[in-house]
Amino acid sequence: MKKLNVLIGLTTNDNDYQLEQANAAEEAARRLGISIQIIHADNDAIDQSQQILKIIQSSTNSRPDAIVFEPVGATALPQVARAAVTAGIGWVVLNRDVDYLTELRRTYAVPCFAISSDHEEIGRIQGRQFGALLPKGGTVLYIQGPTENSAARQRTAGMYETKRGDIQVKTLKGNWTEASAYKAVTSWLRLSTSRESRIDVIAAQDDSMTVGARKAFQEQPRDRERWLALPFTGCDGLPKTGQAWVRSGLLAATIFVPPNTGTALEMLVGALHADIKTPERKLTLPTSIPSLEELASSRWARVHADAARKSAGR
Repeated sequence: MKKLNVLIGLTTNDNDYQLEQANAAEEAARRLGISIQIIHADNDAIDQSQQILKIIQSSTNSRPDAIVFEPVGATALPQVARAAVTAGIGWVVLNRDVDYLTELRRTYAVPCFAISSDHEEIGRIQGRQFGALLPKGGTVLYIQGPTENSAARQRTAGMYETKRGDIQVKTLKGNWTEASAYKAVTSWLRLSTSRESRIDVIAAQDDSMTVGARKAFQEQPRDRERWLALPFTGCDGLPKTGQAWVRSGLLAATIFVPPNTGTALEMLVGALHADIKTPERKLTLPTSIPSLEELASSRWARVHADAARKSAGR
C-alpha cells in the first residue's frame, strides 16, 4: 500500500494553537504511518495561496495525496481548491465554514471535507464566563481576531448571544498573535478615554492575544497594578500554555479548543485507504477551563462582587 503524503498548511508559527496544530499533525502522522510536510503562511493570505498552488503545480511525483490547511483569508481559496481536486489531490479545510465543498464533493472523487472547532459555541462559553466573573455586571475589554475571519466573527456572535445585558464590551482588533494584541492594547492605552474607562475583565479570542495584552499592561508606568489585578481570559486552552496559565493564575479562565489536524489526517487515511465516506463538515467541541461553576465561585468573582457591594454602599 502506497505511503500517503499530506501537505499541512497553517496560518503562522507565532501562535500557540497553530503550534499545537503542527504537533498534533506530527503525532498523528507517526501513529498512522504517513508522511507530512508542514508550511506556514505568516498570516498572509496571498502568500498562502501562492505556497499551496506552487505545490499543486509541481511535478506529479512530488505532489501530495491531500492538502490540509487552515485559511488565513476569508475565502478559503476556492480556485486553489479546484486546482487541487482537478489534479487528484484531496482537500481538507480547517476551522472555516466553506460553501464550495458541496460542489467539489459532487464532482470529484477525491476526499473533500471541513473540520472545525465550533466557534459560535466557543463564543457562547466566553460570554458565560464573563457572567460568572461579573456577577454584578461590568465592562470587558475584548480583543477580537481579524474581522474578515469567520472564526473571529462567529466567536463574537456567540459571545453576544450569551453575554448578560449588564455586561458591556469594548472591542479592540488583533490578528491571532501576541504581538498584534500587544500593539492594539498599547495604542488604546495612549488614548485619554482609556484612562477614563472602567474595565473589569480583559479578554481575547485566543490565549496568545491575552498574553500580548497582559504584556502591554505590564509596561504601563501608571496604574499597572490595577490593570494586572483584573481577571484575564482567553481561548484555545492548550495543556502547556492556556491551561498552565490558568493553574498559575496568569489567566482567570480559558476555553479548551481541541486541535483538529490529527482528526483530519485520521479521516483522510480512512477515506483513501479504507474507502470510508467522510462527512462534509465535522465539528469539535470546546470546554470551559475552569468549569463555569468553579469560575462563579472563584476569587475573581468574589472580589468583583465585594467591590460592587462597597460601591453600592457609598
